Amino acid sequence: MNDYIVRATAAEGQIRAFAATTRNLVEEARSRHNTSPVATAALGRLMTGAVMMGIMMKGDKDLLTLQIRGDGPIQGITVTADSKGTVKGYVENPMVLIPANSIGKLDVSGAVGQGTLTVIRDLGLKEPYVGTIDLPSGEIAEDLTYYFAASEQVPSTCGLGVLMNKENNTVKQAGGFIIQLMPGTEEEVIEKLEKNLSGIKSVTSMLEEGDTPEQILERLLGNMDLEINETVPASFYCNCSQERVSRALISLGRKELQSLIDEGKPVELQCHFCNSAYTFSVEEMEEMLKVASDL
Repeated sequence: MNDYIVRATAAEGQIRAFAATTRNLVEEARSRHNTSPVATAALGRLMTGAVMMGIMMKGDKDLLTLQIRGDGPIQGITVTADSKGTVKGYVENPMVLIPANSIGKLDVSGAVGQGTLTVIRDLGLKEPYVGTIDLPSGEIAEDLTYYFAASEQVPSTCGLGVLMNKENNTVKQAGGFIIQLMPGTEEEVIEKLEKNLSGIKSVTSMLEEGDTPEQILERLLGNMDLEINETVPASFYCNCSQERVSRALISLGRKELQSLIDEGKPVELQCHFCNSAYTFSVEEMEEMLKVASDL
């Protein structure tokens, strides 16, 4: 199944909802970064949340960045998504290995530890919108749920999951949902939603049973006049290039560039988000020096 997101409404517009299947993009990230199972689960959950939050934005050039910084061994996670369903991300310590939690699951909370979640929305305005919260759990879904309530005053519930193949540590299932209440939602609607939520299985259990994003929302909102409004393809995508990386080198300034040139050997730089490597010869750096400013 290809990765995609569905956007929906329910209860005559009192609820808006998103659901996604993201196995391929999470596997792409795992493969590029060679992440351990628990790092894959943490990164995959945050990427899934981000790709759904990304399509909440309206502008073609709008960008969303989610940053988790914690005192756990994973150290940090950074994910960036746009309004078109593409997402990229990385973890600071991709090879982290810790024991399973008390119920035998990958211990994402233990890997993340205590820390903060920062949400940056660049909507093309003079300054980006930045909101930061303390992590209530480190489990990612609960953290995003709390963020929506605390920073945006939007009552929400978020479910995220990544299931690994134990034989080869590849991604077997990944996906999630975000349900949000609009201002003025009737108490009867809230009670019905809470009842529906109390009876559902985990996201990965539903995906393992073959549920599509539409069917996940049917379980959650099927008795509340669910309307599927849009389907958006989702994918891992990084916009790095030789040219963009060369501009970053030039921005170091003449002094730093000259120091690299004086070493007399090529320089290799790697993109944090996709692990692509870019090599620049001494001659190429000498050309850059001609356009670099004094810093």
